[in-house]
Amino acid sequence: MSPSFAVCRDGESVPASLRDAMAAIGNFDGVHRGHQYLLGMALNSGKPAAAVTFEPHPRTFFQPDRPLFRITPEPVKLKIFARLGLDGVFQRRFSGNLAALTAAGFVDLLANELQLSGVVIGHDFHFGRGREGNPARMAELCRERGLDCLIAPAVVEGTEPVSSSAIRAALEAGDIAMANRLLGYRWFVQAEVRHGDKRGRELGYPTANMRLPDDCRLRHGIYAVRVSVAGRPLDGVASFGRRPTFDNGAPLLEVHLFDFSGDLYGQVVDVEFVGWIRGEERFDGIDALIAQMDRDSVEAKRMLAEDKTASMIG
Repeated sequence: MSPSFAVCRDGESVPASLRDAMAAIGNFDGVHRGHQYLLGMALNSGKPAAAVTFEPHPRTFFQPDRPLFRITPEPVKLKIFARLGLDGVFQRRFSGNLAALTAAGFVDLLANELQLSGVVIGHDFHFGRGREGNPARMAELCRERGLDCLIAPAVVEGTEPVSSSAIRAALEAGDIAMANRLLGYRWFVQAEVRHGDKRGRELGYPTANMRLPDDCRLRHGIYAVRVSVAGRPLDGVASFGRRPTFDNGAPLLEVHLFDFSGDLYGQVVDVEFVGWIRGEERFDGIDALIAQMDRDSVEAKRMLAEDKTASMIG
């Protein structure tokens, strides 16, 4: 992440680089094509460009017993914001106090605490206590406080608006092609490489093993992937699941990198998902498993060679 990218959290003074910023407002889970349209409007404003976003996700605050599959957890989201060229982000803690703000009180926060010059919101944006505010109300409140207010139209895929919910559904179905089309880039995860049982070495397929967040609902199966190692993109094939042929344990992401040998233990790497190959299966013997892994590798290499989707990690 560029050192010029600023993150301003609750209680921190607004850095000089973000004063009088034009800020897009939203949860931005996924930072998908619709979100990127909003952010692009801020970037084209001629002012410092920022995002105003919230942690934890408001749905987690209101429904703490209902896990939310985060498409882009906080570190990934910040990385994408920086990659898109924003000057920074205002990250507000979503708490009871913030939830209780009236629509007018929320805009006062934007004008006084965050010192914004204007905002960009989506056509369906709601804000304030009980979601009382809508885009028309935001425009009115901003006008009263001397702020600019830009309202972005819906971005659609086919006939449906691009949405975080649609992306979650695609990932849960293993439809990487659809998820990446809605995102506008290859979906990726960021995780630390951990020691495993070294079984992959014995099979001729050494793997980098990673735990994904407990809320990850990516479909279990085999994927073509691309991994950034020390800034170098490497192709590979990955399994995400419980390893039914062996232990049927906790879900684990196991990545085999083609044409790579080295020690990645303890490193935090980005893994991009390029394509779905097949679902997770149980094999009766090691020979059958290895034969299938050989076929998976061939298919992964084909997918990777043909893929033209943009990257957010390069």
